[in-house]
Amino acid sequence: MGALPKRKISRGRRNRRRSHHALTLPHLVICPQCKELTLPHRACPNCGTYRGREVIKVKD
Repeated sequence: MGALPKRKISRGRRNRRRSHHALTLPHLVICPQCKELTLPHRACPNCGTYRGREVIKVKD
């Protein structure tokens, strides 16, 4: 036998512990070149630019 809890954890205590477990949506920014939504601080997958320079060759 392993260790067992002395008392039942109440719903409020359990839910307060889980209050930080919620998933968050990714933040999106608008690409200044093609106006598509992209993740911040990453090259745009649509046009291949990052900070005004083309860093990825994108097939048309």
